Amino acid sequence: MKVLVINAGSSSLKYQLLDTAANNVMAKGLCERIGIDGVLTHTGNKSEEKYTIHTPMGTHSEAIKAVIDILLDPEKGVISSMSEIDAVGHRVVHGGEFFSDSCIITEKVIKAIEDCVPLAPLHNPPNLIGIRACQEVMGPNVPMVAVFDTAFHQTMPQAHYMYAIPYEYYTKYKIRRYGFHGTSHKYVSQQAAEMLGRPLEDLKLITCHLGNGSSICAINRGKSYDTSMGFTPLDGLPMGTRAGNLDPAIIEFLAENEKLSAAQVITILNKKSGMLGISGVSSDFRDLDTAINEGNARATLAKDMFNLSVKKIIGSYIAEMGGVDAIIFTAGVGENDRSVRWDVCEHMEYLGIKIDPEKNKYRGKQMDISIDYARVRVLVIPTNEELMIAKDTERLVKEMAK
Repeated sequence: MKVLVINAGSSSLKYQLLDTAANNVMAKGLCERIGIDGVLTHTGNKSEEKYTIHTPMGTHSEAIKAVIDILLDPEKGVISSMSEIDAVGHRVVHGGEFFSDSCIITEKVIKAIEDCVPLAPLHNPPNLIGIRACQEVMGPNVPMVAVFDTAFHQTMPQAHYMYAIPYEYYTKYKIRRYGFHGTSHKYVSQQAAEMLGRPLEDLKLITCHLGNGSSICAINRGKSYDTSMGFTPLDGLPMGTRAGNLDPAIIEFLAENEKLSAAQVITILNKKSGMLGISGVSSDFRDLDTAINEGNARATLAKDMFNLSVKKIIGSYIAEMGGVDAIIFTAGVGENDRSVRWDVCEHMEYLGIKIDPEKNKYRGKQMDISIDYARVRVLVIPTNEELMIAKDTERLVKEMAK
């Protein structure tokens, strides 16, 4: 099945066309500056050459049309007819409590996504625009699927997702821990089960999605059991520019002493904190490593704080699940930063966790980096959220056709 995967932002649109039978990316690209002047960057697997095209994209519908046009282009494209696209899978950030799985998009589903806009005001509106744009350009006969970042975490027990605030705020506003990166956590847990040669339902896993945005998930017998992000992606680990866990009274303190509104403080916690705020250098871990090698103490502090936070959460999840079979590192930092993996797992031998320093030298490669005799396996698994979206789309479209 050929599935077009769409990830729509407010002024951008990422896409991949995948052949699910071969797990092959046929083409991928990015539409930027939608509503301004329009730039499309495209790579097809016929030549693997990257093309940059300046084309008017006043709306997301025009961006989708530009994507279809380049996919059909005799020189740059990879298909000969739009009818070759069997389905479209849309990444949707927030599904609230409505969705515990991906689903075929209907008007009822769109209404539920709209109802979740207050929970994700920056993400769900452009996701909806992308869905409407595809429907407009591709017509009613192409099935479309919504794949939610939050859906995987809907299996968490209530004690794990509730906040200790008056209960009526949960019933009235649905304030609770939702968790994010669910598609990534789900994908790498399935890959881990294959690597270990054991059924996913028999395993206790901890998946560490570490990048500019980071979250950790305890996966107990194939289901999300706990996760570090909360009501919003601001909760949990300190990240590239996000503060992560902190005493909420800090918000009022900063607002009063810096003469800021609560919204301005939240912006600081989202965009000026984390690795950037502590180091004063960058939100990019590669830049931090350069600064550390040059003796920058604040860059060292930032990375030490990040690694310690990851270690703490891993330890708490081992306690929650009563053990762990494997720890998985994924996403940009998890897949490529060997110092993070080493520091996180250091001094955890008493739990059966020990990394082989030679195996840990590899970057971006799916492999077991544990020392041979380690009881708990440490795995590096490159994430592939687009493939997971495509596979979910294929599954649901085939079920619908039965």
